Amino acid sequence: MPKSPRNPWSRLSVACVTLALAFSTAACGSSDSSTSTSSDGTAKVTVLRSSGALFEPLYIAQQQGFFKDAGLDVTIKVGAQDTSQNAPSVLNGEAQFAMTDSSGFLKGAAKNMPIRIATGLVSATTKTEPTDGLLVKKNSSIKSFADLEGKTVGLAALGGTIQFITEYLVEKDGGDPGKVKFVSLPTTSLNDAVSSGKTDAAYSFGAFYTAGKQAGLRSIGDGMNDLPGITQGLIFSSQKYLSDNSATAEKFTGAVAKALAYANAHPEAVRAVDKKYTQLTADYIDKAPVPYYDKNINTTVMRTVVAKMHGYGLLSSEPKDAALYWQKTPTVTTGS
Repeated sequence: MPKSPRNPWSRLSVACVTLALAFSTAACGSSDSSTSTSSDGTAKVTVLRSSGALFEPLYIAQQQGFFKDAGLDVTIKVGAQDTSQNAPSVLNGEAQFAMTDSSGFLKGAAKNMPIRIATGLVSATTKTEPTDGLLVKKNSSIKSFADLEGKTVGLAALGGTIQFITEYLVEKDGGDPGKVKFVSLPTTSLNDAVSSGKTDAAYSFGAFYTAGKQAGLRSIGDGMNDLPGITQGLIFSSQKYLSDNSATAEKFTGAVAKALAYANAHPEAVRAVDKKYTQLTADYIDKAPVPYYDKNINTTVMRTVVAKMHGYGLLSSEPKDAALYWQKTPTVTTGS
């Protein structure tokens, strides 16, 4: 099993090169930031969703007519499995908006990509039960994240938000994240790797996290809920599109905001979307906790994520706030 270096850019190099090429293309003016319209004047917008989850409000906005009421004709498409690679499609005008998470967005921002956060979707909160976390054997000597020093942890992917939160919680517990060994494994193999002893622990999520606990693995901490406010899902666009089409962008984010509120008030609507657009079983979907959706980006927590990811070697630079947010991005600060 390959171990990750302290600066795991080998897994990110292809994405970064792709982003760099996209930036060059956009800078040369070949991208189209204008909004196309149908014959009746309705603005057409394409948004790339994640291939996994947290996209439910997009379909709810479509189903409840929030996009239509805003004068928008929105097409929802499945984006890249690694959502950080959705940036090229946004920069070259193939899509106007795309989903990603904190690290997916920050990878592009750290490379000076002209992209900005348009709105939040989901942030970690103590209002909901953990749906992700560190799993170890029931009789493991690992009792806290600090105990991961010198141990091997399985991750679905190296260099992203999950590696960040693991290193952050190790440091928070008084340990040295530089002494933790990370290996990349298929998501479906994470729990088995722990049970068989191939790894000392694994960071799992969603149905796999639940299945691991049901199989007898022990969970440590509350996953990303141990850093309330960290953005788990957001929608971004190109700086140029947001500047040239501010009114359309406001209509889009306004419709999404209505869908977020609707999703929080109608969990059955969220579950209905998951049953239609995910491969999760209906039984799991009916029992699993529903996320708490939030349009606001916590800028205090985001700044912590930026600084720490850079410190852990997961970002090549620390982008300033001006390189992260659209002027109309809904934001809050810790304690507000």
